[in-house]
Amino acid sequence: MDLLEAIYERHSVRSYKDKKIDGEVLNELQHFISQCNEDSGLSIQLCLNEPKAFTGMMAKFMRFNNANNYIALVGKESDDLSEKCGYYGEKIVLKAQQLGLNTCWVAVTFSKSQAQKVIKLNADEKLLIVIAIGYGETNGTSHKVKPIEELSNINELKDVPEWFLNGMKAAQLAPTARNQQKFRFELHKDEVKSYSGSGAYTKVDLGIAKYHFEIGSGKNIFKK
Repeated sequence: MDLLEAIYERHSVRSYKDKKIDGEVLNELQHFISQCNEDSGLSIQLCLNEPKAFTGMMAKFMRFNNANNYIALVGKESDDLSEKCGYYGEKIVLKAQQLGLNTCWVAVTFSKSQAQKVIKLNADEKLLIVIAIGYGETNGTSHKVKPIEELSNINELKDVPEWFLNGMKAAQLAPTARNQQKFRFELHKDEVKSYSGSGAYTKVDLGIAKYHFEIGSGKNIFKK
C-alpha cells in the first residue's frame, strides 16, 4: 500500500498477538528508524520483547495486552521537540502499517520509569512519548473525526485548491491525544499556516497532522 492508503487503513491497536517482530520486517523497520534519526537529529529507539512498560494499572485499564514492543521517541530538549517527535513518529507509524504491523500512540498509559531503564538516554535528552507496535489481534476501528471546516479556514476561501482539500482530508485522519484534534491549518494565498491549540501533547498532535497533510496534498511544506 502507498502512504495515503496506509493513512486510511491504520487505526490504533492496544491488543497484540504473541508474535515477534523479526526477519525482513524487522530489518526494514530498523533501517527506516535509523533514516528518520539521521534526518531529524532525534534518537528514536525500538524496544523489543520488553513487557514491563505496559503492566501498570493505567495500561490494564486501557486494555493493553501483549504490548511487548514499543518505539521510544527520544531527543534533545528544544522548542520543537514535541512537534518533531510527532512528525517523525507518524512517519514510522505509517511505515509500520505498510509492513503489516499495528501501532498505538501512548502518552501516559505506560511506565516511563521502566522504559527509561531500557532505552539509551543522554543527559541532554528526554523520553517524550512511545508508540506500541506489533501484530494486532485486530486492525482496530475508525474513530469519529471533526469536519474539515472545523480544522481549517476552508469556509473563508473563495476558491479551495484541490491540493489543500486533499491535505485536509488526510490531516483529518491524524491520530491525536484523546481524539481532540486541536490542530488547525489555514491557507493564506499560497502559504499554509498551522496552529496547535493548547493542552498536553497538542504539539505532538500537530506534528502528526502535518505529516498527514503533506501526504494528502503532495506538497513538502512542513518537513523539519
